[in-house]
Amino acid sequence: MRKGDLLLNAMWSGTLVLTATGLFAQLVGFFYRLMLSRLIGAETMGLYQLVMPVYSMFMSITAVGLTVAVSTRSAHCHAIGDDAGIGRVLGAGLRSFFLLAIPLGVVVVWASDPISVYLLGDARTRLGVVLLVPCMLLTGVENLHKHCFYGKGRVRIPATVETMEQLIRTGAVLGLLVLLLPQNQERTVGIVVLGMVLCEVFSAVTLVVLFRRNQRDHWKESGRTGKKEKSLWSIAIPVGLTSVLGTLLGSANAVLIPAKLVEGGMEAGEAMSAFGVLCGMTMPLLSLPTGFIGALCLTMVPALSQRTAHGDVGASAGLLNRIMSVTMLLLSPAMAMLVVMGPTLAQMLFQQPQAGQYMLLLAVGTLLTCVQSVLGGALNGLGLQGKGARNAIASDVVQLGFTYGTVAVWGLRGFVVGFVLSSLVGMGLNLASVLGATGLHLRLFAWFVRPLLAAVFMGVWCKLLFGVLVGAGIWVWTACGVCLVVGGVLYVAVLLAQGLSVFGWLWGRRKRG
Repeated sequence: MRKGDLLLNAMWSGTLVLTATGLFAQLVGFFYRLMLSRLIGAETMGLYQLVMPVYSMFMSITAVGLTVAVSTRSAHCHAIGDDAGIGRVLGAGLRSFFLLAIPLGVVVVWASDPISVYLLGDARTRLGVVLLVPCMLLTGVENLHKHCFYGKGRVRIPATVETMEQLIRTGAVLGLLVLLLPQNQERTVGIVVLGMVLCEVFSAVTLVVLFRRNQRDHWKESGRTGKKEKSLWSIAIPVGLTSVLGTLLGSANAVLIPAKLVEGGMEAGEAMSAFGVLCGMTMPLLSLPTGFIGALCLTMVPALSQRTAHGDVGASAGLLNRIMSVTMLLLSPAMAMLVVMGPTLAQMLFQQPQAGQYMLLLAVGTLLTCVQSVLGGALNGLGLQGKGARNAIASDVVQLGFTYGTVAVWGLRGFVVGFVLSSLVGMGLNLASVLGATGLHLRLFAWFVRPLLAAVFMGVWCKLLFGVLVGAGIWVWTACGVCLVVGGVLYVAVLLAQGLSVFGWLWGRRKRG
């Protein structure tokens, strides 16, 4: 088997491992959010959602660009046989992270009151903001070690730790809430964040110990060098700036939604509850089938970096062709089934009448966002972080514009329409950039038309079937199981009718590079 085939197989096997653990984590995370929403209520969930943009902003400034840089540079070192260089890359990444994170953490704690009142618009978020600082420091250490493992193609260790982290987070947060509730809303948000801190202690310490053991034979060779650090910054700065600007726009969007709902005539508590239901209940339900996207990006970026290191543009194009097909073939039917069953399940699980609203538009936006993320990861792997940055910012500006201009008039529908259009803009720009960089030809039918036609056909029939079964008094979960089986058969049948030998091509060896 050729080296390119070995790299491809390693990438897919790594993706499968991360997907399996990611799906498990998604299920645990969904259970966590379900129980969290029941314990703290929709309004407090909305407050928690307001706090999280601070977390995202801190990580964007300090860690996001560095993790991509560490993964890319580790993959490059591994590709040329310089495993000792991976230790130097990690050391440079950690020094850079702490140089940024410690002063910023001090500022966040010192300015927590104005951040909560003037930026987030609610003083009840202050305790959560303060407790986020140790959580963010630990998360940065954890993520840098994780991405060194990903760069080396060692996905099982971080995948296992991530699974354990999810279980510990669920147990810690829910356990603390059960023990300490009832509390006022500010303290309740603080308890949730404290549970997050406890799970991050486990993850950070475990990954540091495991990485040092894994790298033990190379520590003596891995002296300090400024060259690696400089190369880290050349990757980290454009990725980090993109993440910062995207988080700023996303945070502004999160703060604007309840404010604009109030401007449109809602009471403040009602607006916060509606925001909490949409972002804390409905959208997490739609994210359940998307767990493999993160796994795919984590393994794809190092794989493309290794091909780039060897100058193999043709192999990069072939890999991206398969990735696009896999993404649409797997996500299209998942989104279609959620459109059919999602509203019923959301209202039953979360016990909120608004849960599951706008499911069709949100499913379309989620599908487009996933493709945008995959193509953005491809641009990072190809060394085109600047183009990815511009495309992501353009997408976020569209979303913010729709929120600002339409939510007061259209309500949450304005945000949802903006979500779809901004995702379409981001996906289109990323696709154009990837096609131009690799010489890959647009395969409109194979990538988009074929899976979407099959998914729509399946969704229409399953909607009729689901309605009949529920109307006849069949238990909802039984009806869902029947629809999943029937829908799967219909989906595969339509793909076969369109000439696709379903999934067999994915693992087959390429005849030509």
